[in-house]
Amino acid sequence: MTPSRRRQFGVEEEYLLLDAKTGRPTDHAAALIRSLPDHRESADREFFASQLETATPVCEDAAEAEAILTEFRAEASSAAVPLGIVMAGTGLPPVGGDEPGTVTPKERYRMIRAEARSAADHQYVTGTHVHIEVPSRDAGADVLQRLARWAPALMALTANSPIWCGEPTGFASWRYIMGLNWPISGYPPEFSNGDEYTRAVERLISTGVLIDSGAVTWLARLSHNFPTIELRIADAQLEPRDAVDFATVLRAIVDQGLRDAEAGIEPPRILPGLVNGAIWLAARNGLGSEVVDPLHGEAIPAFALLERMVDIHEATLSAFGDLDRVQGYLDRLRRQGSPAARQVAAFDRGGVPGLVDLYRSGSD
Repeated sequence: MTPSRRRQFGVEEEYLLLDAKTGRPTDHAAALIRSLPDHRESADREFFASQLETATPVCEDAAEAEAILTEFRAEASSAAVPLGIVMAGTGLPPVGGDEPGTVTPKERYRMIRAEARSAADHQYVTGTHVHIEVPSRDAGADVLQRLARWAPALMALTANSPIWCGEPTGFASWRYIMGLNWPISGYPPEFSNGDEYTRAVERLISTGVLIDSGAVTWLARLSHNFPTIELRIADAQLEPRDAVDFATVLRAIVDQGLRDAEAGIEPPRILPGLVNGAIWLAARNGLGSEVVDPLHGEAIPAFALLERMVDIHEATLSAFGDLDRVQGYLDRLRRQGSPAARQVAAFDRGGVPGLVDLYRSGSD
């Protein structure tokens, strides 16, 4: 089966605002937004005052989404220069994370800080969130199960936070490890339908585990506000094209999963705990060694698993016009190295100034 149309999607990008000289987080989100004459309405503050986010509108075309994010980064990066800051596409700041962040003065963020206490002090975690259109919450709950097989590969593909407090962590995504401090984390459990998912979230809220549905911190979730499944597994990316290329991969997986469900194909049954264990290993290894395919219970070279993923979804990628884009994405990662590997190399060559230069190049 092939899709009858290109499934809609949207990309949310978060950025860290770092001092251009020291690389430390700096609380300039509000000032930077005021400096954006053309994109003020499309920028918003995040949990910390050193974080900024934007989002594309609903898109069908990958080139459109990339153009929107590229234009935003270029304007925001230019506006950041007089403020002495760099807008960085990285999952964590390379230095300064040992200092508690300044919580953005919004009532909801204050509530999160009060509930999480010291667990929230160092949550400079910054990600790329992708929304993919689904026809219903029942369909979304089903596709969450089908996505689980590929979650470790998706983590390895987008891991981009290897440096923390001035030292390599040995992990490609230390952001993932930091995220384990939240009350719920990792990949969501299986839900038989949308109502079961909704009841689970309501129970988490009623018991005080979560303050609201927006505080669901699973790596994938059903959106409370939009008819979408939201993937939150990816770190912030060095370049906007990487964020969009990743989104096209997700769109193909979701679309094929929905059509498999329509055809009566049962979702894969995976050993409980294996997906999250494999994601942990992928956060550690990135693309540098092996990644686990949870369906087959085997660890294989990272790019071999990525090629398997693309091969299985090749028809859908081709139908959406994204196959060349995704193949180019993987080829680029082979040549340049993963985002995390590029950060480690820049740090080894030039320390924190080398990292700042790398971040700056991703927004120029």
